[in-house]
Amino acid sequence: MSPDDDRDDTDVVVTLPEELRSAFKEPLGPVYTDPQLLLEDAGSPLIAVGDIVTYHFERVGVQPDVVLVDGRTKRREVDDEVRETVDALPNQIEAVNPAGTLSAELLYALVNALDRAEATTIVVDGEEDLAAVPAVLAAPVGASVVYGQPDEGMVNVRVTEERKMEFRDLLSRMDGDHERLWALLE
Repeated sequence: MSPDDDRDDTDVVVTLPEELRSAFKEPLGPVYTDPQLLLEDAGSPLIAVGDIVTYHFERVGVQPDVVLVDGRTKRREVDDEVRETVDALPNQIEAVNPAGTLSAELLYALVNALDRAEATTIVVDGEEDLAAVPAVLAAPVGASVVYGQPDEGMVNVRVTEERKMEFRDLLSRMDGDHERLWALLE
């Protein structure tokens, strides 16, 4: 069955269980505070998860290939300057994704954004915090998935086959429909 057949995009595919939350507290890659230095080490395509990360790239003149934003940082709305920068990004599509979950709609939007030739912004109604994990699986080897580490900086995860295996393991430890998860990420 194809992920497009009888698809209900708004439903939750997997949920982060309480006992796995600690696995996401530590950075899953090197942390940078200077976007220019991060970009020197970044691969292609560049996937940015988070409003603040995206804002920092835009401030140095770099449009990531795929952006996932939700209008929030540290559970609060972003300030006007960040919101205006993000709102001006091209090719916006919307996806619903409740906090602490990965929805079919978010996963489908992520995979489709990676397949597009033009830069794409996924505006998440809910929360995009966990999106870096499936992004590593969906992205090609050599890509960079960059997400914000609160009060520390930006984490650059270079996509390798080994990293894909690590992130697949993380996702397999979440609660939910793993068969559907893998199908949506292919």
